Amino acid sequence: MSKNKPPSCLDPFEADAISVAAAKQTILDKIVPIQGSVKVALRDALNQYLAKDVISPINVPPHINAAMDGYALAGEDLPTNESQSYQVSGASFAGIPTDQVYTKGSVIRIMTGAVMPSSTDTVVPQEVVDISEDGSINIDTQQRAGQNVRYPGEDIEKGATLFKKGHRVSPADLGIIASLGKGEVDILRRPRVAFFSTGDELKSIGETLNEGDIYDSNRYTLFALLKNLDVEIIDLGVIRDTKEAIEQAFIEAADLADIVITSGGVSVGEADFIKPTLKKLGDTHFWKIAMKPGRPLTFGSYHDSWFFGLPGNPVAVMVTFMQFVQPAINYLASGSITSDILIKAKCLQAIKKRPGRTEFIRAIVSQSDNGELEVKLTGKQGSGILMSMSLANCFIHLPVESNGINEGDVVEIMPFKNIL
Repeated sequence: MSKNKPPSCLDPFEADAISVAAAKQTILDKIVPIQGSVKVALRDALNQYLAKDVISPINVPPHINAAMDGYALAGEDLPTNESQSYQVSGASFAGIPTDQVYTKGSVIRIMTGAVMPSSTDTVVPQEVVDISEDGSINIDTQQRAGQNVRYPGEDIEKGATLFKKGHRVSPADLGIIASLGKGEVDILRRPRVAFFSTGDELKSIGETLNEGDIYDSNRYTLFALLKNLDVEIIDLGVIRDTKEAIEQAFIEAADLADIVITSGGVSVGEADFIKPTLKKLGDTHFWKIAMKPGRPLTFGSYHDSWFFGLPGNPVAVMVTFMQFVQPAINYLASGSITSDILIKAKCLQAIKKRPGRTEFIRAIVSQSDNGELEVKLTGKQGSGILMSMSLANCFIHLPVESNGINEGDVVEIMPFKNIL
């Protein structure tokens, strides 16, 4: 490449473009996770990140109890040589324990979850006993001492650390915390994310398109991607392609948000002001990545905000967001590093590629009749074809050293939807 020739999206390789892995590591090295916390009602903690470790103050279950409906007795009193008849001397229900004293040769009727009566340690399921006309029961020799009983702390022991700081609360976690008797929980403050689009050709929905205009789809795509991450969203709209307007948008966004995202204006055109504005106001940590789509991605900082300047093409917006911004937001929110999930699948088509950059191919993975995962392209792979992302449920990940794929080769895929 000539020293006087500016970099182009058409260039197969650029010496000053950093790798995908290096870009991800740079982001992690620069971002400082949120430390501020708030106390919320337990139900409001769903999908939030914990600000403190959750330590159990009790045993769960708190007492020895029946694992199923049946009859409680001492295991040493079970029959050994032939079935035996037992009198039913009382009953224990969940929440209503019995004060009946257990005696040898008898059993106590018990329900699932009920406290085991004193001196009993075994439950014979009601399905395996024969009930006589006088109300007594017969138990066979197939039962074992200690069966069908849950002991204190069997699920959770008192003093156990169940979830560490930064853990994201799932539906099951919510139930576990409730089982500890906790009605509130400390969570980390949600990240605040501001975003705007740049481009004089962009029109908002409801405006009339003049020749050369297009409707702004990127803000809606970014809104949806951010909504799935449960962050505080600040939409600053479409900003005109002037140095003054973009500089003012930078200052406003940085005052409001932890992370600022733009789409468009990060390339090398005469009206691309994002990179020089960031250079003027803050710091640029990288601005080109050896990848396709999404080469012109700028990452930097301004005051206490982190900045991501995404490309303008809609597919490149989604790819760069999913590969870089989403992990960055997760790390900012939790302090936890997420790893890519890579799955092997047979590629049903040949794919051309030259070494030098990582490529993310929009594709559809499915399961064949013999249970094998197969993947095929969605069609044309232009970075302006947003329909390819709607059709896709995964990326085919072609590493930097790959020189193409033959039909039938096994490839790595990165699923981002329910694939089966």
